Amino acid sequence: MKFKDADDVVAWLEPMDYETFWKEIKPFGLILIPREKCDRDIASGATDEETVLYVMKNLVRVELSSILKLEWREPMPSHAVH
Repeated sequence: MKFKDADDVVAWLEPMDYETFWKEIKPFGLILIPREKCDRDIASGATDEETVLYVMKNLVRVELSSILKLEWREPMPSHAVH
């Protein structure tokens, strides 16, 4: 997978369901919250799959963007940060 910017990472992650997500990110070898912990938290009712997937996709986006030194396609205007 070739990413030009952080937006590409988001577009790649967006359509993935829970199972697909874990298969697709495996080759990247990212240090994240282990799937076993996520599965346990879902099974125990501590959280739901949708929440775990949302959080994990954001972690992957941040990690990959950092490792690959990716920027957003359209940088946020400085006045929007306040």
